[in-house]
Amino acid sequence: MRSSSNPAFRNLPHGGTATYGQYGPPVGFNQTQGGVPGYGPGQVTSGEGDRPMTVDDVVIKTGLSLGTALLLGVITAIWAQTQLAETGRLSGALLGAMLGGLVVGLVISLVMIFRQKPSGALTLTYSAAEGVFLGALSGVFEVVYPGIALQAIIGTAGVFIGMLVVYKTGAVKVTPKLTKWIVGAIFGVVILMLVNLVSALIFGFNPLRDGGPLAIVFSLVCIGIAAFSFLLDFDQADRMIREGMPSKWAWYAAFGLMTTLVWLYLEILRLLSYLRE
Repeated sequence: MRSSSNPAFRNLPHGGTATYGQYGPPVGFNQTQGGVPGYGPGQVTSGEGDRPMTVDDVVIKTGLSLGTALLLGVITAIWAQTQLAETGRLSGALLGAMLGGLVVGLVISLVMIFRQKPSGALTLTYSAAEGVFLGALSGVFEVVYPGIALQAIIGTAGVFIGMLVVYKTGAVKVTPKLTKWIVGAIFGVVILMLVNLVSALIFGFNPLRDGGPLAIVFSLVCIGIAAFSFLLDFDQADRMIREGMPSKWAWYAAFGLMTTLVWLYLEILRLLSYLRE
């Protein structure tokens, strides 16, 4: 299985044969694969009682996760706008909701990534936390730039659907070379973000996030990398299905897709704010 640019999908347990993953496990497959004993196409020999995951499993789990984030995001955004209208400033409750959602989401994502095990409860909790964080942030942006949150949501949905079409039609093939390129690009972006953060905190110099031409270019680059990361996420979920991993792993696929969606939405929201200015 190729390694994904998404840390949630990297180093997952999997089958290691070269022919495995070409439309299903080899004939007679009943060994331990994916860290789960006895999962072959349509059969369970370990007695664990879980069927192989399907595309519908991934769609449903991702839909539940996204729906949770959207519902709490909308509620929090409306509340944030009300708070700002009443106080005219960022209240402690609003800052607490924003920071709390960010920290909880970060902690859960690290737990999921390092545990490398699926969990519906953690995935939905992560989605809820990110919904609160993004909702509070979007509410603040909405007060300054009316209509920006809806534009960011539409933009995120458009990129997601577009990359899904690109993947399904095979317009861009997911190859080891493409995977290495995207992983390298993500590491480069992370390093630049850290350097920019240190520069902003120590020297007050924030070129990548100050809304200038360089910041616009940087956000466009991040959006492009996040978009291509979807291709690797789709491919990874597809391979998990082909390798007959248990249906509960659909929660892990949903979690991986949610992390990319959150990053993409943030970058589009930033870019739109730069362009509004």
